[in-house]
Amino acid sequence: MAAAVAAFDSGITDVVIIDREKEVGGILRQCIHNGFGLHKLGRELTGPEYANHYKLEVEKRGITVYADTTVLSVTPDKVVTATNTSGILKLQAKAVILAMGCRERSRGALNIPGTRPSGVFSAGCAQKLINCEGYSVGKRVVILGSGDIGLIMARRMSLEGAKVEAVCEIMPYSGGLTRNIVQCLEDYGIPLYLSTTVAEIHGNERLTGVTIAEVDDRRQVKPETKRYIPCDTLLLSVGLIPENELTRGAGIGMDPITGGAVVDENRMTDVSGIFACGNVLQVHDLVDYVSDEAEIAGKGAASYVKGLDKAENRVKAVAGNGVRYVLPQRVNTRGGDTDIFLRVTAPFGKVKFTVKSGDNVIATAIKLRATPGEMEKITLKADKLRTANGDIRVDLEEM
Repeated sequence: MAAAVAAFDSGITDVVIIDREKEVGGILRQCIHNGFGLHKLGRELTGPEYANHYKLEVEKRGITVYADTTVLSVTPDKVVTATNTSGILKLQAKAVILAMGCRERSRGALNIPGTRPSGVFSAGCAQKLINCEGYSVGKRVVILGSGDIGLIMARRMSLEGAKVEAVCEIMPYSGGLTRNIVQCLEDYGIPLYLSTTVAEIHGNERLTGVTIAEVDDRRQVKPETKRYIPCDTLLLSVGLIPENELTRGAGIGMDPITGGAVVDENRMTDVSGIFACGNVLQVHDLVDYVSDEAEIAGKGAASYVKGLDKAENRVKAVAGNGVRYVLPQRVNTRGGDTDIFLRVTAPFGKVKFTVKSGDNVIATAIKLRATPGEMEKITLKADKLRTANGDIRVDLEEM
C-alpha cells in the first residue's frame, strides 16, 4: 500500500493493488500488539491501526484494489496473470512492484526427531489463531527460536494465561530486537536458553513434552545435556523465507544471502521495470523501514514509467569484514543521497562501519552495539558517492 501511494503521489495515477487476502494489510492485521509507527508516523500504533493508516491513504486516492485475488505469474515483459472467483485476470503493466512478504519456515525444514502430534505450530500461525480467530492453542508452551515473532508470542501466550516454560535459541545470541527480549521475556520472567534446541518431540495424539539440549559450535546436539520439559504446545519461530516464487518465475536474479532479489537503489531488479520491496526483498525488523523501502520502490517505479531512470552510473555494493549482506546491491554514483541497509555476522559491542570505493572513504558510522537481529542503516551522501571509482565495500571494525 505504501508503494502504491508513493507511485500515485509521484504522478502515476493508474495504480492497481492485487492482494490474495480478503482484506488489505497483510501480516499486520494479526499483530495486535503496539510498537508500530514510532519512526514513520511519530506515534505508537498497533499493527491493524498502522495498516489502516495506509488503507485510508489508498482509499483517499481511489487506487483500485483486487482483494481475494491470487497472482499466478509475472512475466519479464510485465504481464501479470491472476485469478479470483470471477475468473482469470490479465494485466499488462508498465512497471510491477513485488511486495509478497515472507512465509514461515516449518517443522518439516528442521528435521526434528520424534512423533507427529497436534500442538506443534509456527509462531505466526498460533498468532493468527489467537488474535484473529479467538482460539486458545495451549496451556504449557515451549518456543523454539527467538526471532521477534517468537518473543512476541511468548508474551501473548502469557497474557492468555498459558505458562511459557522456555524459549530455546540454537544460536549463541537472540535473533530478535533487544526491546522485545526485555519487554516480552524479562518482564514476564520467561527463561531464554541460548545455544539450545529441541532435540525430540514426544506425544501421540497431542504433544506431551519436548526434549531440549545444548548444541556445540557446529550446532550438533550434546547428548549429555538433554532434558525433558512437559508441555502441550510447541511454537516454532525459526526464520522467515521471502515468498519469491513469482520473482524466480520472472527470471529475476536472486541474492542467496537475503533470499530476495538483487536490486538497485530504486529497488528495481535486474529485469527492467520490475521492482521489489519489503520482506520479499529482505527480512525487516521494523514495519516503518518496510514502508520507507516501499516508498522508494513506488517512486522508482514512477520514474521508470516516466522514462527518467538512468542506469549507466551504477556500481556494486558488497559486504566486507563482519557484514553479512548489503542492500541495495547496486548503487547510482551520480544520484542523490542513498541509504544502504546491512546486517552484521555476529553480535558486537562498539563498532565502526566504513564504506569505501578503492581508497576513497565514502561514509563512516559508529554504533554502540550491533547484532544480527537488528538491521543497520548508513546514509551515503551524494557528493561522496561521486568520488566512487569502482565497487563500494562496507567493512566493520570493532572499537
